Amino acid sequence: MADITDPVGYHRGQLSARRVRAAELERSHLWLSRGRLATVLAILVIGAAAWQGWLSGWWLAVPAALFTALAVVHDRVLRALRTATRAVDWHELALARLEDRWVGRGGAGERFRDPEHPYALDLDICGKGSLFQLLTTAQTAAGEESLARWLLEGADAATVRHRQAAVRDLAARPLFREDLYTAGADVRDGVDSAQLVAWATAPAQLRTGALRPAAAVLAAAVVAGTAAAGAGLVSWAVPLGVAAFNAVGGMLFGRAVARVLHGASVPSRELDVFAALAARVQREQFAAESLRRLAAGLAAGADDPVRAARRLSRPVQMHEWQHNLMFAPVAAVLLWGLQCATAVEAWRARHGGAVEGWLCCAGEIEAFSSLATYRFGRPDDRFPELAEGDAPVYEGEGLAHPLLPRTRAVANDVSLGAEPQLLVVSGSNMSGKTTLLRTVGVNAVLALAGSVVCARRLRLTPLAIGGTLRVQDSLLDGRSRFYAEIVRLRRLVDMARGPAPLLFLLDELFHGTNSRDRVEGAHGVLRFFIGLRAVGLVTTHDLALAGLADRLAPVAVNVHFEDQFAAGEMTFDYRLRPGRATGTNALALMAAVGLDVSG
Repeated sequence: MADITDPVGYHRGQLSARRVRAAELERSHLWLSRGRLATVLAILVIGAAAWQGWLSGWWLAVPAALFTALAVVHDRVLRALRTATRAVDWHELALARLEDRWVGRGGAGERFRDPEHPYALDLDICGKGSLFQLLTTAQTAAGEESLARWLLEGADAATVRHRQAAVRDLAARPLFREDLYTAGADVRDGVDSAQLVAWATAPAQLRTGALRPAAAVLAAAVVAGTAAAGAGLVSWAVPLGVAAFNAVGGMLFGRAVARVLHGASVPSRELDVFAALAARVQREQFAAESLRRLAAGLAAGADDPVRAARRLSRPVQMHEWQHNLMFAPVAAVLLWGLQCATAVEAWRARHGGAVEGWLCCAGEIEAFSSLATYRFGRPDDRFPELAEGDAPVYEGEGLAHPLLPRTRAVANDVSLGAEPQLLVVSGSNMSGKTTLLRTVGVNAVLALAGSVVCARRLRLTPLAIGGTLRVQDSLLDGRSRFYAEIVRLRRLVDMARGPAPLLFLLDELFHGTNSRDRVEGAHGVLRFFIGLRAVGLVTTHDLALAGLADRLAPVAVNVHFEDQFAAGEMTFDYRLRPGRATGTNALALMAAVGLDVSG
């Protein structure tokens, strides 16, 4: 039994085993390919010998049967090889995350980047090198959508606690999470959740009520009439007449049939692969209530997605038969296409409304798996404690940034509540002020998504989060940086008036305007936030702005970062200290890069 308490050792051991398995299957694949080629050559040789009369044609049955058996075994080996290859990728990606080589690997969630979101860009939630890319193991669009939604929309305390229980449950199931990843790998290449749901719930193109049994009766009439005519019971005109009627009727429905069957081709393949994921979920017995509820949505029953997918694939595959030139005339008189199309429409009528629910259940399970995989790889990280009451609380000990390599991330303590509500963070350029804002914010995002946090301890109430770290001007919109900042601040004010207290993260507030207006404007905004029970941090390297803490005391306090400059080199320890900064480093930095402004 592999030791799951040592994530690096576990993944290295499993990766080695999966590579050995993949190599064995690759060798089997090569031997089976050669065996199938040999049986084809044997069929040709025996066929030639039988043609010359040297052997009985019955000898062809031996290589033909052997070829069939080899084809069946080869197909199974190829499926196992694909699974083993995906398992290798799973463990390689896990090790890349554990060894801080993960940037650029896995989904980045670029489609979820929203410049208008109150913190998504500020905190690097989506995009290359983002929190989403660090976390995601989702292989379906629905899984990515669920994870992104959890990171972009904080949950209430009860929901967070349920998610924490589910993450704990799945973190202890590494083989299930691996199976989920390998089962869903094909889905990632094919399934577009929105398009699949749109197809499943679109209005019917064929009325199946009377048409489906009528088509079946007419096809049976051709078969029965042909048998009766062959036995001399009826004239051949009877089956020929029914056949002609069917052929003409089939042509009348030809366009609608083509639309239905061609439209079902891709969804059928997508649901076949999705069913593999659902089948794996059905085999697992979960302890967490949230997981049991989601698994119930994919359980066997009237809308069992595994059986339903098979029911859909059957008429779609049978439709392909009529493309055979030998079978096409028979298909025409048996209304083959019409029967397949009505079966597809009947499937949509019965199961179409359940497709969205299937995808949502699978997507949330994948989101839980992503958070559980992150938890598995960080056994020293802790789940946050959700505080009770209406007063905002954010008490963090040993907070570090999860996107920084663990060997470089410096941990700090941050405490916000009744006193202080506000930390005014001063310090010189590059000293760590903005990183502190992101550290506080991204750990709040992790906490309210249901994940562990990068901290020794975090206690918080559910909070709305908003920041001004990456507010940008816009030439196209004719908007200055200062105007964009005050628009964002207005939005944060609206959020502060909402049901959840606001955690605000303000970086270099109003640095785009003159010093007097900046100080007075910042004082007014911060006083307003404090009056709305908001908590947060504001950074500045302007020592005049650090005086705001004195004006807003005791609900505001000064903290700062320091730097040292010696022998032409600037160094930082990134440790948060009480009080305001007493110096700046701008001129020293200019001199360090050769920009002489000494006059």
